[in-house]
Amino acid sequence: MSKAILIFPAGMPRALSFLEQCLRDGSKVIGASSLAHDPSRPSYPEWQYLPYISDAGFDQALARAIQEQDIGSIYTANPVVWDHLQQHLGQIAPGVKLLNEAPANEELTRFRAAKKRAHELLGHRLPLQDAAAKPGLSIAQLTSLLLHTDAIPGMCDHQKVHALYEVARHSPSGDLVEIGSWWGKSAFVLLRLAQCFNIGHVLCVDPWSDEHLVQQDASAIVDKVSKQVSADEAFDVFLGNLLPYARADINYLRMPSTAGAIEYGTQKSVQTEAFGETRYQGQIALLHIDGNHSFDNASADILAWSKYVVSGGWIVIDDYTWPFGDGPRRAADAYLAHHHAEIDTAFFMGGALFIQKKVQHA
Repeated sequence: MSKAILIFPAGMPRALSFLEQCLRDGSKVIGASSLAHDPSRPSYPEWQYLPYISDAGFDQALARAIQEQDIGSIYTANPVVWDHLQQHLGQIAPGVKLLNEAPANEELTRFRAAKKRAHELLGHRLPLQDAAAKPGLSIAQLTSLLLHTDAIPGMCDHQKVHALYEVARHSPSGDLVEIGSWWGKSAFVLLRLAQCFNIGHVLCVDPWSDEHLVQQDASAIVDKVSKQVSADEAFDVFLGNLLPYARADINYLRMPSTAGAIEYGTQKSVQTEAFGETRYQGQIALLHIDGNHSFDNASADILAWSKYVVSGGWIVIDDYTWPFGDGPRRAADAYLAHHHAEIDTAFFMGGALFIQKKVQHA
């Protein structure tokens, strides 16, 4: 039988996350704490009391627990405990491993990765021609954007975020409308870019409905997986991800895209319990289409919303290359063919097609 993993202190957030991983893997795990009544105790299948690390008897108590419980490795998210074990575990219990790297490094890994990408992004500007382009964000602003984007689940990859950032710098003023928001990853990107570049307010249009998840993909793989998720829960996740950043500058219409277009065309404000009232210009600076991927639905989204995009504005059609079907690509290509005289720029990046309408001079 495999040796047990000791998690100490057991109640720290990273410790509880590691516990979940161990339980999924089927590992034998023991929680330990120096508290007489630790609230995390019920979460663990087995429990061990240990004195505080500052107690003179800590090393001896740990050695005894390791022997009695047949412990082969230790995980600790506490930097003081980690440092002590890093130095003394070899003498306390030879052969027992410290599983994780220094907690400070673990905590900073995501930030350091985001800051590195921020430097890389600023060093690779896209060749978009616009004399009125806004200055780029600072390293701190861009690092924050990337860091918080990565914390939200979703399919908006780094290349697409890069392209959205550049497009936002070259965007006129107006509303930013997203068709299909789900958990809110790309909606967050649009919101922060709109705030940083003073573009306008964001409107998310999504029915968050199990019925509207059916994509009609040729292999039915996507539709099969869609039945395993809850649209209502996705909506709750969306609210949780966006509420901390809202400043009366984002809201949503929980309805199908075409119905949302009618609402947008007739109303200048949206009011919801979660976000309050948000006022819109009725003209779109950036339209992000990522709704149902069937050809008919993607075509209907483009037709219903593209007429509101202003001169110099952008239309972003996500999943232009989609491994489960060609609905978005066919719909986008049809739009390009019928409106080529109105288009100034079109490029593909991060799985999406980015289209800029020509600036109409008076």
